[in-house]
Amino acid sequence: MRKRVPSRAWAGVCALIGLGALLAGVAGRSAQALEWDAVGWVLRPWTLWTSAWVHASAGSLAGNLLALAALAVLGTWLGAGRHAAVALLVAWPATTLALLLWPEVARYGGLGGVVHAAAMVLWARLALRGSHKPLSFALFCGVGIKLLAEGAWLQPVAFDPGWGGNVVYAAHLAGAVAGAACGLLCTAASEN
Repeated sequence: MRKRVPSRAWAGVCALIGLGALLAGVAGRSAQALEWDAVGWVLRPWTLWTSAWVHASAGSLAGNLLALAALAVLGTWLGAGRHAAVALLVAWPATTLALLLWPEVARYGGLGGVVHAAAMVLWARLALRGSHKPLSFALFCGVGIKLLAEGAWLQPVAFDPGWGGNVVYAAHLAGAVAGAACGLLCTAASEN
């Protein structure tokens, strides 16, 4: 019997997302061309992905990279593989595209939505596999409480002095929903 080699797909996708954000951070203001905007995105569809790499402040970039790294490690420890990686790859642009539901969001850049998507992809994997039910519950409640506190449906964008700029709470909500949906679909498909 062959020993099963763990997939590196989850860590690879997280590394791709993080490396893009890090490189855009080094590029500085010239990376703003990678931002998504509600009017022109059809002419620049790649911004559905690249907008995650653009951050308004170094603090925001650092915070999001730390969260992404933690989710990369958690997912690797949990054995999140190709199906979870595919779910995150689909949720990534879906998160940005969902911002069209909020007319107040004219432009977007940041990893916040993708980080929330990644958390919910892992939640879906845990919820359907059943081996770590308490962790699944904790992850779901943690993200849920954060989203309730932010209230994106009432205030999709707000200035946060702690981050030194606007925070697009709508992206967090969109990412959580996209991540949960893609995670549930891909995990269910992997079971069949």
